[in-house]
Amino acid sequence: MKILVMADHESKFLYDYYEPERMKDIELIISCGDLDPEYLEFFATLCHAPVLYVRGNHDSRYEAKPPQGCVCIEDKIFVFRGVRIMGLGGSMRYSYDKPNQYTERQMWKRILRMWWQLLKNQGFDILVTHAPAYHLNDLPDRPHMGFQCFRTLLERFRPRYFFHGHVHANYGSGFKRKDTYGSTTVINAYDFYVVEYEE
Repeated sequence: MKILVMADHESKFLYDYYEPERMKDIELIISCGDLDPEYLEFFATLCHAPVLYVRGNHDSRYEAKPPQGCVCIEDKIFVFRGVRIMGLGGSMRYSYDKPNQYTERQMWKRILRMWWQLLKNQGFDILVTHAPAYHLNDLPDRPHMGFQCFRTLLERFRPRYFFHGHVHANYGSGFKRKDTYGSTTVINAYDFYVVEYEE
């Protein structure tokens, strides 16, 4: 199964110069946040693949105008063709007057509220977040610091993939497109990237 992951930056290659042929083999689209609702709606309308998303720290507009035709997987385990996908959007809290920002403790509470879903589904295969995990492709400044609880999830459930955004390619040496943590392949979805998920 080919999965298109995206985050943070609207790709001219996919959007302005859209060609159906490029998308014909894509079976699932996942947004890791900070993308305009109309951008996600574009793919939901023109592609046959479902579009799943979590919110980024700049996605306050989703409250008033969620992307139509797309599926929000915040605080859920969404199952697609037998693949269990867990969604946790937002970033580390660095401003107290903005939505979609969380302290480490608040993110832990979100995870604990999902415990029944985790038990019922016997874990998950893909973790989808906006922020990275702590000391795993994150940056030292507070806005781009990752969550320790994401590392704990990876260690406890050992999913096949961890998709995140938030750390942009133009931020410098902190950017890594692909990494591994234990048995999990970590993908930074900035702009877009195609993952071949072996079912």
